[in-house]
Amino acid sequence: MNPERSGLVPGLYLVSTPIGNARDITLRAIDVLRAADVLAAEDTRSLKRLMEILGIPLGERPCLAYHDHNGAKMRPRLMALMAEGKSVAYASEAGTPMISDPGFDLARAAREEGHLVTAAPGVSAVITALTLAGLPTDRFLFAGFLPNAKGARRNALAALKQEVATLAFYESPKRLGAMLADAATALGGERRAAVCRELTKRFEEVREGTLDELAGIYAETPPKGEIVVLIGKGSSEKISESDLEAELLAALGEMSVRDAADYVAQANGIARRPVYQLALKLAKERG
Repeated sequence: MNPERSGLVPGLYLVSTPIGNARDITLRAIDVLRAADVLAAEDTRSLKRLMEILGIPLGERPCLAYHDHNGAKMRPRLMALMAEGKSVAYASEAGTPMISDPGFDLARAAREEGHLVTAAPGVSAVITALTLAGLPTDRFLFAGFLPNAKGARRNALAALKQEVATLAFYESPKRLGAMLADAATALGGERRAAVCRELTKRFEEVREGTLDELAGIYAETPPKGEIVVLIGKGSSEKISESDLEAELLAALGEMSVRDAADYVAQANGIARRPVYQLALKLAKERG
């Protein structure tokens, strides 16, 4: 391959693709898709459709499927193409490669064989959900998809109970109600949570509430579309009243009573109402 012709040096390029709105793609990702010698994708139909929307011609270039079911067979072929001096662009079906995506083994194999591995970063459903949900983002734990079986799912959730971080999951619409009910049982029904659905698409929706409230909403009516579930922080130990007052006083020095209560309640994974009442009391005492 002549690098000057394609503009890309040989290697593997991990290309993030939109999760809904086709315009949520970077200029660099477009450049990579336009210039790569070989295209590979978790779903070639999705990639070809995206390229048509963006006006990127496929031409005579190969567009190869790479997914969980054919990875062992396809990896050697892609490695051979890189060894020949080809640039290979790999795109997940939607979002960022390596995040709940079969690209991990491909990137690891390319790295082990000494090929360039780089990324054209972009949209990610979990980051988009964290941006919109109103739960703390200073620390979060992405747990991917939970097990299908009820017992295994509850065990997996219980193991996360003491994590002082916002928990993030991908979930199937059909299992959402059961997952939220199990989360309420394992983590506490009062925990704040958000169900983020169809992000960046026409019917985008972010529904907030406690785990008990959300479990009730989705118990009988499964939603449609792609879903991210966020669950507010746990607490490794119960915050003392003096520590709570200290946090509120510090917050009240920079924000309103309402915002201070929201911030402190979310940061500690506790119910907002008593925190708001304490914030009102402290604000009055300060004059």
